[in-house]
Formats: sequence, C-alpha cells, structure tokens
Amino acid sequence: MQTVSEVMTRDVKNISPEETVRRAAQMMDELNVGSLPVCDGPKLVGMITDRDITIRSTAKGQAPETTRVGDVMSPQVRTCYESQSVDEVLREMGDSQIRRVPVVDQASHSLVGIVSLGDFAVRHAGTTDEALEEISAPSEGSRAKLN
Repeated sequence: MQTVSEVMTRDVKNISPEETVRRAAQMMDELNVGSLPVCDGPKLVGMITDRDITIRSTAKGQAPETTRVGDVMSPQVRTCYESQSVDEVLREMGDSQIRRVPVVDQASHSLVGIVSLGDFAVRHAGTTDEALEEISAPSEGSRAKLN
C-alpha cells in the first residue's frame, strides 16, 4: 500500500491570513500555482485560490492592496495525513471534486506538504483515471450550458 508521504510535495510555500490579496496573487504568479495554503504560524487555517481572489474580492470591487487573505480564503479545507493510503485520498478527492489536498501533521494540524492529482499521476503506481473523471465532472452548482 502506497501512502501519501511517498508522493506528496514537501516544503510548500504558504501565506499568512494577514497578507494582502495582491501579495497572494504575486506569489501564485511567482510559483506558477493557482492556490496557496494559508497558515497562522505553522497551523493550516485555510486555502486561497485564484478563483477566491477573482470571485470573492475582485468581482466585489475590493482593493487588492488592502483586502486581507483571511477575508477571502476558504476556511474549510479538506486535508489528509502522510500515513493515509493513496487510494483513500484519491477517492476522497474524487468525491469532493478537488485537485489538491494539504497534508497536515495529525497531532498539531501543522502543514507538512501538499498532494495533487499531478503528484499521484507522476509518482503513484496505480491509476488516477477514476479520480480524474470524478473531479472533472460538472458539479451541481455548475452553470447551465448555453445553447
């Protein structure tokens, strides 16, 4: 059984909830990523995505220089542990339609890494097809297709 610790990315950059949305966007650009874990010290308190910035901040006319990450981040974050099996986490990702999951220490809930669908595709001996299909399926909240 392969575990998350064998495929996850360690030394993940994170951002404080007190930082500005502009800084979050700059970090995403520098790191070529679409999301950042939000940590208060070592403890994971949320995630901020490029979509959070667009929908929760920019679309509402908030100033990126003064809007704080903590005001637009997603505080409820699915996490996993290093010791969990890859198959279990892949199933959960498919069920929740998410492409990346922060990996936290079981005791302290501090961030120790992140695992993405790409990590599984590159480093996992099994298949990611089923998870990819579930993650990519339109969610109930998706907008209706235009005719």
